[in-house]
Amino acid sequence: MKLWQGRFDKKTDKLVEQFSSSLADDIRLYKQDIAGSIAYGKMLAGQKIIKRAEANEIIKGLKEIGKKIKAGTFKFLGSDEDIHSAIERGLTSHIGSMAGKLHTGRSRNDQVATDMRLYIKEEITGLKKLIKGMQQAIVNLAEKNIDVVMPGYTHLQVAQPVLFSHYIMAYFWMLERDKKRLNCAYNHADILILGSAALAGTTYDIDRNFLAKELGFKNISENSMDAVADRDYLVVFLNAANLIMLHLSRLCEEMVIFSSAGFGFIKIDEAFTTGSSIMPQKQNPDVAELIRGKSAKVAANYQALSGIIKGLPLTYNRDLQEDKKIVFDSLDTISASLEVMTKMLSGIKLNTTSMLEAVQKSFANATDLADYLVGKKIPFRKAHGIVGQAVKICVKKGLYLHELPLSEFKKINSVFDEKLFDAIAIKNVIAARNSLGGTSPKQVKKQISLATSLLLRDKG
Repeated sequence: MKLWQGRFDKKTDKLVEQFSSSLADDIRLYKQDIAGSIAYGKMLAGQKIIKRAEANEIIKGLKEIGKKIKAGTFKFLGSDEDIHSAIERGLTSHIGSMAGKLHTGRSRNDQVATDMRLYIKEEITGLKKLIKGMQQAIVNLAEKNIDVVMPGYTHLQVAQPVLFSHYIMAYFWMLERDKKRLNCAYNHADILILGSAALAGTTYDIDRNFLAKELGFKNISENSMDAVADRDYLVVFLNAANLIMLHLSRLCEEMVIFSSAGFGFIKIDEAFTTGSSIMPQKQNPDVAELIRGKSAKVAANYQALSGIIKGLPLTYNRDLQEDKKIVFDSLDTISASLEVMTKMLSGIKLNTTSMLEAVQKSFANATDLADYLVGKKIPFRKAHGIVGQAVKICVKKGLYLHELPLSEFKKINSVFDEKLFDAIAIKNVIAARNSLGGTSPKQVKKQISLATSLLLRDKG
């Protein structure tokens, strides 16, 4: 029998039961649902709304149901609309009509929202640990390859030389921001809404402060209508989730590019690649490509929940049932992506020769030649034009700046002298970028040290 059957003459059509059931999705909320119900039962007894002995029986029954669900022995029925009704049905079967007292002053509207808030808080804590693990893998990779030189790019064109350690550490700081956004989402979720009932609050003398303390919520909602309708915390989470996957996708894109024959900068461990069914020689970066592809799904989930919420009148509407499928899918995708990405990163090998050669066979040191001229009291904009002429001559002669004779430089401007070659030497070019946050070895070691201290302080 449905929880709401009393007002109806007809039974729900079987097709409607199948169509509207959320049990396949919200079954993963069973722990939170039972925890919320246990806390609510304690509160009802504490406020003398039900007897202490009744609460004890209810709590004992809920714990038994929790054990059965965990063990896979709890029998779910096709008529169960959701995890809440399934547990209430199971409790009624276990202890009789006394189970019905648990719902005194409570609605599924505030019940499911409480479950989701508890769940997302736990999941955010887990995600932050996974991010921390990936950050540690990045730091390890940077420390192991601290002095390796590679081209830095803009527009995917060689721009300036950088240290690989500086390049890979960029992703550490992206992930650091991701953790901060997850903290923000956690704070949005850390609000007790239980006690709001269907939408208007309840006539019973409930103790919401007790519920907040019992369930570990820092704050209590101020408006019952807002509370049961609010899914902002899930949108905030999905925004953070979207950015996490965007960052992973960017790194995966570069791993695909840098591992290709055209670049040959890195080699992805065979355990994280696959082959071709027709081309025996192929070693494809499928894991990186899959993460890149899955990022689109999480971005779509963010838009999907925003689309669901945007036209809803206050307060609860059944549309909100779809939030769980969207959030669970995003959580599963991010968790799996972070785990596999961390292991894949830890196993990559660098082709340092190819990286250095890509810098040497380029004009990545052109800006430094302009800076050298600035040191000769030539305004930078004019120096820019002078170096542009030198690059043009090199291109025509099939040379690079460090290969062009001093005599050719002097034809462009007499201020050039032998010291220009020191100024554009790759090692000196990198060392010279010693501004805070720059790519010089000194600065990179500083940021690795800071990153390490952040990880040590991060309790996850």
